[in-house]
Amino acid sequence: MIRPRGITPGGAPGGVSVGSRLTSDAQGVFFPVKRMALSHQRKITIVLLALYWPTLFVFAHIPIPQVVREAEVSDKGLHFFAYLVLTYLVWYAIRGQKKVNWRGIGPWCILAGLAVYGVLDEWTQSFVAGRTCDARDFVADMAGTLTGLILCTVFAFWPAGLLVCAIVIFGLTNVTTANLGDLMPVTSGMYHLAAYAIFAAFWVQCIRHSRFGVRLPKIAPSDLVMTAAAPLALLLFVKVFSLMSGRAFGGRDMLISACGIGGVLAGVYLAPFFRRREESRTT
Repeated sequence: MIRPRGITPGGAPGGVSVGSRLTSDAQGVFFPVKRMALSHQRKITIVLLALYWPTLFVFAHIPIPQVVREAEVSDKGLHFFAYLVLTYLVWYAIRGQKKVNWRGIGPWCILAGLAVYGVLDEWTQSFVAGRTCDARDFVADMAGTLTGLILCTVFAFWPAGLLVCAIVIFGLTNVTTANLGDLMPVTSGMYHLAAYAIFAAFWVQCIRHSRFGVRLPKIAPSDLVMTAAAPLALLLFVKVFSLMSGRAFGGRDMLISACGIGGVLAGVYLAPFFRRREESRTT
């Protein structure tokens, strides 16, 4: 019998029988054979979520410190910022680099899940001394969750994270009526150092992933201006707004914030130099 080239006895082209092809197709639908490894970015997000969520739960279930009461911190603002960051981490830890698609079930599941968690969170706080179950706190939680999902709808991982950082920095700096630098100098200094360093790191990644971005880590004066522009502009805007709102300018915090920005930029531009030096030693 003459059999066409490339056709097996099973009748499927390419040397694959119909039965085996149907089996592989079925496995592809119901039991994915090839699983993609987690990206480095997603692993970091999962680790941050694993650290952030338990920490958030612990701080929400301890008596409010007296120094926080003296600072007259806006409780609703803290709830909004906390759930904004939580939503951002949850979405990208689960979905990787994909934006929110409201036609899918993913964002609705996260919205419902965080709503249930918010209710349980408020209910369990009623058992903590000095705390109460407040429906307005839950509204602030959901506002932060929706804002986070909207940002993840419009922007990819790095730009969305940059905006989340900017919102949190601006909000936490202006969420109190008192000057935290006077009440908690060490905590305030650590916050400013870490917050602006994280924002600068996100900004560098946004430039690297931009279609019109500079070729980092190539060192050039114009590149240095571009990488420092957004963090320094945010720092200046936040401090000027605080000054216009009647708060202290906070020169010490501003200097610490600038050190955080400078540390990140120095790491970006010096890392290739040390890498080349290490490679030259090994070769």
